[in-house]
Amino acid sequence: MGRVVHFEIHVDDMERAKKFYGEIFGWTFEDWSSYAGMPYFGAVTGDANELGINGALMQRRGASPEPGQTLNAFACTIGVENYDSTEANILNHGGKVALPKYALPGMAWQGYYTDTEGNVFGIHQPDKNAK
Repeated sequence: MGRVVHFEIHVDDMERAKKFYGEIFGWTFEDWSSYAGMPYFGAVTGDANELGINGALMQRRGASPEPGQTLNAFACTIGVENYDSTEANILNHGGKVALPKYALPGMAWQGYYTDTEGNVFGIHQPDKNAK
């Protein structure tokens, strides 16, 4: 099957990115640089018994995305319990709104942000009353 099993977020400043994702989403990191031959930190995103995948932060090897540039990669969407407090936390840690909060009617609240490294990601709060 073609199921996604791992993700990589390309970063300019590894420590800044670890702090951003660690403080907002509670991710922890394991140094896998010796395996990858470059700065590469495995991201543990939750309990192994929960639905979801783990990934990594890896050192960017080219230019950072330009602000407002069309997305030309996969965007990861992260499940959250409280959309508004997560958004406030993102903004307080240097993230920016890429696409404001909107309703997926009868399903969830969704929105997209730019992290401290210029990457776009989404947040998603299930809510059957969203409209």
